Amino acid sequence: MTAPDASGQLAEQLLRLTRRLHRAQKRYLDPVGITPAQSRLLRTVAHCDHPPRMADLAQRLEVVPRAVTTLVDALETGGSVRRVPDPSNRRVIRIELTDEGRRILRKLREARRAAVEDVLAPLSAAQRDQLGSLLDELMAGPGPSR
Repeated sequence: MTAPDASGQLAEQLLRLTRRLHRAQKRYLDPVGITPAQSRLLRTVAHCDHPPRMADLAQRLEVVPRAVTTLVDALETGGSVRRVPDPSNRRVIRIELTDEGRRILRKLREARRAAVEDVLAPLSAAQRDQLGSLLDELMAGPGPSR
């Protein structure tokens, strides 16, 4: 019998944990009436210094531009974002948050905190700090998605 592949086991654990976190977030996001992808787009727009172009959003989200169009369409219908012309180039459209979008973001933050709390509940404060440090180290290291 061969020894277990430690790296493979870690990869599987990380994948399972990621799926668990996604399920928990979805459970908390459903009452807000927004999908995880829409949530990601709203957060991305909120973190931009200036209203981003659709192409900027596609690049930041690492998706094709058509996917951003679909997300923006749905969020615009719900009143969370609006398309605005770029002041320096009328052919360019930028996406900005509305007051409703900012309200939704506050609800999203609460929902995400609750979902993460569900997943991290078994850990002590010291264990959470240690996990955070380890994750920071992994994210800072070399890798294809940096």
